[in-house]
Amino acid sequence: QVQLVESGGGLVQAGGSLRLSCAASGRTLSNDAMGWFRQPPGKEREFVASINWSGGTTSYAESVKGRFTISRDKARSTVNLQMNSLKPEDTAVYYCAGRRALDVSVKLYEYAYWGQGTQVTVSS
Repeated sequence: QVQLVESGGGLVQAGGSLRLSCAASGRTLSNDAMGWFRQPPGKEREFVASINWSGGTTSYAESVKGRFTISRDKARSTVNLQMNSLKPEDTAVYYCAGRRALDVSVKLYEYAYWGQGTQVTVSS
C-alpha cells in the first residue's frame, strides 16, 4: 500500500509562485506514472500535469502549460509541481496521484491512489 502526502500549498498573490511536493511511503514509485490534479471550489476535479515513470515524458493541461512544471525525484520517491505566474483561477485543492502504469495519462480514473490534497489560494 502506498501513501501520498502533499505539501507546499498556501496563499499567494497573483503572479507569484509556489512549489508543491508529494512524498510517497509504503512502496517505491519507480514504475508508476504520477500526476497532479486540482479541484476548484464548486467544480469537478481536473487534470493539471502528469509525468511518466522515468521522468522523460510530461503532459500538461492547456491552462497551465508554460507556467507549471512537473518533476520527480525517484531516489526520494517525490513528485513536485513548480507553479509560476499564478492566477486567481488556479485556486483549488491540489492532489497528487499515482497510476500503476509507465505512461502519462490525463484521465482521472486511470490513477489508482491519491493523496489528501493541499489548498492553493491565489489572491488578485
